[in-house]
Parts: sequence; C-alpha cells; structure tokens
Amino acid sequence: MQVRAKQVRAETTRRFLLEAAAHLFDERGYAGTSISDISARSGRTSGAIYFHYASKENLALAIVEEHFGTWPQLIERYRSPGHPALERMVALSFAVARAFRDDVVIRAGARLWAERKAIDVTLPAPFIGWIDTVTELLEEAHREGELAPAIAPEVAAHGVVSSFFGLHTVSDALEGRREIEDGLYDLWLLLLTALQANPDPACLLARVLMREGRPRT
Repeated sequence: MQVRAKQVRAETTRRFLLEAAAHLFDERGYAGTSISDISARSGRTSGAIYFHYASKENLALAIVEEHFGTWPQLIERYRSPGHPALERMVALSFAVARAFRDDVVIRAGARLWAERKAIDVTLPAPFIGWIDTVTELLEEAHREGELAPAIAPEVAAHGVVSSFFGLHTVSDALEGRREIEDGLYDLWLLLLTALQANPDPACLLARVLMREGRPRT
C-alpha cells in the first residue's frame, strides 16, 4: 500500500510539473523558459524537477510525447463505422481543433515541436499518422461512393492535412486560435466542394455539428 501511495504521489507530481512547464513553454517557448521559471510557476524546487525529469530537454520531450499520445484514442472514436467516412473525418478535425485550442499540453507540444532545432533531443515525427488516418477515411469514402471519382485518397489526404495544420498556424498567429472552429468551417466549405461526389458541404457540416452538439447559428 505504501509503495503504491508513493507511486501515485510521484505520478501526480510529474503531471503537475509537466503542466506547469507546458504553460510556460506555450507562453514563452523553449528558449524563453528556464528550470527556475518552472520552479517558480510550480512552487517546486529545481531539484524536484531534475529528480523527475533530469533536464529541460527531457521535460520538453515528455510534453511532446504527451501531445502525440493524445491522438490515437481520439482517432479511434471517429474511425468506428456508424456515420459516413467524410462526416467522421470532418468531425475528427473539429475535435482536434478544440484540443489544440483548449489543452495547454497539446499547444505546448505543438510549439516545442516547431522549435525542435533548439532542443537537443530527438522528438517524434509529426503528421505521418494524420496522413495515414485521413487516407483511410478517404478510401472508405471512396468505397461508399461519397468521394469524387477524380480524387486520389492518398494525395488528397496530404492536402487536407497540410491545409488543416496550415490553418492552425495562421489562426494561432492572428488570434490565438480563438476563432479556429469558424476558420475550420470555412476551410471545409472549400475542401468538401472538391472532395464530395455530390457536393453539398454546408449540409454535411450541419449534420456533423448537430451531432457534436455545436450547431452553427
């Protein structure tokens, strides 16, 4: 019991330190954040931080790994059949957009990866899993007859992922992602016009947002 209690306390401390560091990395970036800053933000000593993470690089790596570790479970929620594949792809994109906007660890992980050249540690490779996931959904949409005949799923997936993360970069720079869902809605109006066999992007978006409990007013 005592061993388990110590493990729980250690895990709780690690998470607390990780989230404190994430806030600072998100606000200031990697170079602008020191272990002393994290100590002041968390109220824990620098020694405690080094005990749990050994270095600022390892702490940054833990945040990036947490960022990437969030996605598989979220993807599975939208991979299961039940609704047309294009609708699940769009719904997934809105869920991811909200995660980037609302979850500080995810935001910090994205910023740290963008600043990877300043971090002396190997970080996970991004985007590949997203391209694979979108390719699978577009292939399923093709089998369902929902995808325009001229669309090659793998090529289109690369374009969709590039557009999606490009939108995030612009939204973050201009308004801190506060209006990311509106921007994503407009992006899908454009993309779905090309992707759908019988284009009706507004109707598809209305169905997705209604199911998500976020109807557009």
